[in-house]
Amino acid sequence: MTHKSDKNEFNFNADGHADTVQNAVKNINLPGQYPIDSYGNMGFRFAEMSHQGSLLILPSGTSVWSAIDDQRLKLAQFDKILAEANHIDILILGLGEKMYMPPKEIRNACSKANIVIEFMSTSNAARTYNVLLAEDRRIAAALIAIQ
Repeated sequence: MTHKSDKNEFNFNADGHADTVQNAVKNINLPGQYPIDSYGNMGFRFAEMSHQGSLLILPSGTSVWSAIDDQRLKLAQFDKILAEANHIDILILGLGEKMYMPPKEIRNACSKANIVIEFMSTSNAARTYNVLLAEDRRIAAALIAIQ
């Protein structure tokens, strides 16, 4: 399936994963939360656009996230999430291709802010985020881009 808009062209396989993404948005700051239409090819498709790289979805908006697969997460990468703690009950954390325990300092900071972290692979995280978003839950998602 190919989707064309005025600015972008996207090609998706039968599973909804991006095969190729041309003219993707690389620096995004979009108000609101949107369902993830597809993921893969080191990016995400949502709100009739594409973004290459990791993605941070907060109650206040959707933006670039600096995390990269196989790189240790740092507490500073969670500053925006913690700043919106009063509007977030659950953080869906997509850790790339593999699942691993987030560093203790991140777990402790989120716990102190009353944010429950649900960590999983990015593919599972994108699907879980969509379900919770449809249920109108108080969520955020931090998703590391995957192939």
